[in-house]
Amino acid sequence: MTITQLHYVLAVAEHQNFTKAAQKVFVTQPTLSMQIQKLEEELEITIFDRTKKPIQLTEVGQKIVQQARNIVNESDRIQDIVDQQKGFIGGVFRLGVIPTVMPTLLPMFLGNFIKKYPKVKLKIEELHTEAILEKLKEGHLDAAIAATPLEVEGIKENPLYYEPFVAYIPKDHKFNKSDKLDVNDLDIDDMLLLEDGHCFKDGIINLCKASKEYDDEQLQLESGSFETLIKLANEGLGMTLLPYLHTLDLKESEMKNLKMFKDPVPAREVSLIYNRSELKMQIIEALRSTIAGVVKGAITFQNVQIISPLNKQKEFNS
Repeated sequence: MTITQLHYVLAVAEHQNFTKAAQKVFVTQPTLSMQIQKLEEELEITIFDRTKKPIQLTEVGQKIVQQARNIVNESDRIQDIVDQQKGFIGGVFRLGVIPTVMPTLLPMFLGNFIKKYPKVKLKIEELHTEAILEKLKEGHLDAAIAATPLEVEGIKENPLYYEPFVAYIPKDHKFNKSDKLDVNDLDIDDMLLLEDGHCFKDGIINLCKASKEYDDEQLQLESGSFETLIKLANEGLGMTLLPYLHTLDLKESEMKNLKMFKDPVPAREVSLIYNRSELKMQIIEALRSTIAGVVKGAITFQNVQIISPLNKQKEFNS
């Protein structure tokens, strides 16, 4: 049994196709098939049911794939140990970022990070939280930036910053004349929301649920972007909530429609999350310190209440 064979098994398990798996690991399809067959013969079991389309794992194959991931991760750790010993910060690093963080945070830190760590080859994907967790579990991401707490087994969460929610209220709305909003005044039926899959939407629903009952059948008007929500609000179709960093680039006319909340300000916790195997920790720490350095000057709120996608809240005083 070899590490290479286990890499081949993981590729087929992911793609459920020998040809696509061979392309992924840069070998010919016959070579990949032969190596997997040799492994099956050595173990005297069948890993893949080749009669199914797409190819499926057998019952024992599922257990082997789970163990193969552990073995491959541990073999990668050897190179990781060497890199850390040498103080080397470089190589390919695969980072997932949720959509509501990508457009605001990335421009703030990416240029600095690339200049400071030119040997790191960042591969960044915009993904919803569910996809991020799956890719972290399968070893297809090294780390991700997501809203937490998520409390997922095998995943570590390292908070980067706490980003307040800000209300966007058009001029003819009943709350427009208010100085600061009270969370208890929020009405989910008057709220424009992001579409399903966005954890920021889950956070808003959890925030509103804390004070009022809601009927999710009434959540009619949803969009995939904050820009669209702002336009809908300007048309008098309701109010919306925005992450604080997103408000920094609004037009001057739109800035007038922003309202802060009374203390403790509702906020989301944004964290760097990664597998508990802690591979490539030198790059993860480089990312953390770079992001913390640029965000510290942008967010200065002292008293916030963390609103989790899991409907769990906690107080934080910086």
